[in-house]
Amino acid sequence: MWTIGNIILVVVVVPVLVAMLSRVLAALERIRGAADDTLAAGVALIGELDTAPGLLATTDETIKEVADGAIRYAGSVGKLLG
Repeated sequence: MWTIGNIILVVVVVPVLVAMLSRVLAALERIRGAADDTLAAGVALIGELDTAPGLLATTDETIKEVADGAIRYAGSVGKLLG
């Protein structure tokens, strides 16, 4: 009686478990590859952010110039309408 159970275990259950483990490990390797790609892209992005303070300073200067121009324009329009 035990012999039949052992044969079923070895012939059916063990191969199914091995196949399931193989699928899980393959998915794990794909996840690891995607995580490595994400890390590499993040490191590359950090290199691009080194110029951010200079770009922000340029943006601040541009905003100041636009604001000054808008104030001059509004003053001129106010004189024409007033």
